[in-house]
Amino acid sequence: MKIKHLLAVFTVILSVNSAFSQDKKFKVHTVAFYNLENIFDTINNPDTYDEEYTPTNGWNTKNYKKKLDNLSRVLIELGTSENQKNSPVIIGGCEIENRGVLEDLVKHPTLINKGYKIVHFDSPDKRGIDVGFLYQEKHFQPTSYINVPLYVYESESTSDKKNKKEEEEVEENVNYDKKTKRIYTRDQLLVTGLLDGEEINIIVNHWPSRSGGEKKSSPYREAAGRLNRKIIDSIIKINPNAKIITMGDLNDGAYNKSVKQGIGAKLKKEELKEPRDIYNPFEQMAKEGHATLFYRDSGDIFDQIMVSQQFIPKDKNDYGSFKYWKAGIYNKPFLIQKTGQYKGYPLRNQNGVPGFSDHFPVYIYLVKEVK
Repeated sequence: MKIKHLLAVFTVILSVNSAFSQDKKFKVHTVAFYNLENIFDTINNPDTYDEEYTPTNGWNTKNYKKKLDNLSRVLIELGTSENQKNSPVIIGGCEIENRGVLEDLVKHPTLINKGYKIVHFDSPDKRGIDVGFLYQEKHFQPTSYINVPLYVYESESTSDKKNKKEEEEVEENVNYDKKTKRIYTRDQLLVTGLLDGEEINIIVNHWPSRSGGEKKSSPYREAAGRLNRKIIDSIIKINPNAKIITMGDLNDGAYNKSVKQGIGAKLKKEELKEPRDIYNPFEQMAKEGHATLFYRDSGDIFDQIMVSQQFIPKDKNDYGSFKYWKAGIYNKPFLIQKTGQYKGYPLRNQNGVPGFSDHFPVYIYLVKEVK
């Protein structure tokens, strides 16, 4: 059965005055996350497993430039409307080969006038894919950033005795170190900075995949959730009033243990009782049947953006600083496969032709009253 999308689920009308009060004006910023699906250059890096994306295997300069064309189109339009002309002031991303591809992306003619700058670290993932952070320098100035490694080991995946086939699958994993049994994966990127003068903290994630099956790989993502929680708590310990956003491709849904127990994310704003509590607007969207990706005609929301208690307004007058307003999934028609077996899915790279991504991007709006 083919997937039927409800396009433009969250049609944003940024006439914020009508949403709050006719005599008030609000500044609105978009914060987004996008799995860029294997944005690789054409150069073979001997230290990573990037051979699939080299001219020898059909990934040439033409394809690379087309990929940049596609991604830049999404980023410039993401979260915009007739009333909100600006593209996201902050963009978290993943499946990024290196800093060079981000440099090429932000210098693309479509994006260059936005003045995006980059925060990026190479992570130990052997495929050579990292997380990254783009920001409009006009609105956001980083004050610190750090990559936090995630240590997971093969022994954590299951306490059950593995059969020979399962052992071979683990050993064939390019991220598996046979000697230490560590499974290398992406770091978690923490960026602290000033959004129009107001301090916020952003964590960018790309948690371990479901390779080998959801159940067997779940402990890896549970460990990622616990690390995320540890980072959040360390920030709150220093500043109980800290504003924190955690975003990423979690390879788990909002209902999975890694998110609900690891991070402790809440379904409803009313459940937030203390500064360390985290609200996940994408859990309700998942309950309503929305999705950012599909597998065997089953959709889920792996791409999520969550906010801490300090982003939640206490009442309709509590907008003297940036507050969370609403969230959305950007699934415009041009991002969707129109024909064939995967009709209705995100329009991804396939058969040597660059697409957009196998994930839809997600975003939130932050609003602040302008006095």
